[in-house]
Amino acid sequence: MASEKIANATSDKDTKPTLFVLLGPTGVGKTEVAIQVARHLGVPVVNADSRQIFSELPIGTAAPTPAQQAAVKHYFVGNHHVTDYYSASRFEEDCLQLLDRLFSGKEDGIAHSTALLSGGSMMYIDAVCKGIDDIPTVDDRTRALMKQRLANEGLPALVEELHRLDPDHWAIVDRNNPRRVVHALEICHMTGRTYTSFRTNAVKQRPFRIVKIGLNRPREEMYERINQRVVQMMDQGLEQEALSVYPHRDLNALNTVGYKEMFDYLDGLITREEAIREIQSNTRRYMRKQLTWFKKDADIKWFLPSNIEEILNYIDGMLI
Repeated sequence: MASEKIANATSDKDTKPTLFVLLGPTGVGKTEVAIQVARHLGVPVVNADSRQIFSELPIGTAAPTPAQQAAVKHYFVGNHHVTDYYSASRFEEDCLQLLDRLFSGKEDGIAHSTALLSGGSMMYIDAVCKGIDDIPTVDDRTRALMKQRLANEGLPALVEELHRLDPDHWAIVDRNNPRRVVHALEICHMTGRTYTSFRTNAVKQRPFRIVKIGLNRPREEMYERINQRVVQMMDQGLEQEALSVYPHRDLNALNTVGYKEMFDYLDGLITREEAIREIQSNTRRYMRKQLTWFKKDADIKWFLPSNIEEILNYIDGMLI
């Protein structure tokens, strides 16, 4: 079987295992390509989507379907609840442990020399490939306190406090993003140090090679795919899914496109049609943000998702 030969292939110059990273913007078609690549390599898919990890959100996050997960084993899909605290730093730790088990044979009895990470969450991908700063995990008491302060005092007051406690981070943080502002203040209060003092941006060495493969389509095609996918999500029951998690709407897990707009609709602030249009518009905006982030990485080799043979040939070439 060709996949087993590829999975066990090594280079004379480099005996490290190889992590293939399949990335791209939302709606480009990563899941379908990832399944074909995984089958070609004879490996599972390690998912890198910060919202698909939540079991309550399969529709709004376009998570791999049960049939797709039956075709190829997927990790980090629906393995947490929206009430669970999770972060890029925890994903870094969990994913590196899984990769070690896959490469060593401790996970499934096969010592794979390749692995496949697939997703579009920029921070999660960078956490695995580059590492992220060792910022302490916020304790429950501090998190609850800052959440209450945000509700009572409002974001402008917390932004001003961040200006006083950590002016360097205040200068670069998105001051309209309560999650970013609150997290920086949580660190300040919990540790007695500035958030800036923990940020070194040092790239960590990994015990594996990294090969990045990007998927993209013409912009207008991407827009049309996104618009159609939102309609499909509504047909599949996105409204009911949003209603089921409505009691948890203030959690960070639900501070994301698709749910924020549906909550506004459920609150009677906008119509159902307006919610659909806003989800489409905000998804297109997020897609552009993803591409801007990814395009800064010169190590990414870009392909059209339809060129699967070209993608597989490129992968084979990287293993020779």
